[in-house]
Amino acid sequence: MLSGRRLDILDPSPVDVELTDIAHGLARVARWNGQTQGDYPYSVAQHSVLVLEIFSAMTPDATARDRLYALLHDAPEYVMGDIISPFKAAMGGNYKDVENRLLSAVHLHFALNAAAPGIVQRQIKKADKEAAYHEAVNLAGFAVEEARKFFGEPTLPAFELERFDQLIRPWPTREAHDRFVDAVDMLATAIHSSS
Repeated sequence: MLSGRRLDILDPSPVDVELTDIAHGLARVARWNGQTQGDYPYSVAQHSVLVLEIFSAMTPDATARDRLYALLHDAPEYVMGDIISPFKAAMGGNYKDVENRLLSAVHLHFALNAAAPGIVQRQIKKADKEAAYHEAVNLAGFAVEEARKFFGEPTLPAFELERFDQLIRPWPTREAHDRFVDAVDMLATAIHSSS
């Protein structure tokens, strides 16, 4: 990693996880295999911020911890890359096991439990699918009906999400990095001050 940490991907330690490495990697990993409109690739870092915003809007009573779980939901992709869901399923259990171990190490690094509570995981999954719907329609060339088929009908219309037009416009790499770091820092501070 650029931080100088040596992360063992098969047996990751929370000690070897660094926010700067996560942000650097996620800001450079393109969602949709780069097949999106705009001057810049739509990064996993930006997607993570969008999921956080959707999760927060759908779950207004969520704690800062819950929101941090939402923001970090794709954190393993900073070293594993973004692989589309059908391919992940075809690769089988070992891939998912490695991804889950890495996500647990990331959570522990940020003083969270290794896994989010089940209800929070389901809420994050819902926010993630809604983000994918909006990305598909606004960035990846999907027709509305096609996006509904794959991701379902969103319960949160784009016009109800504050600053949606800014969240969906692809950000330059540095902006995606900085916004991701700022969101983590804001949530970590909120968690610390509530303890």
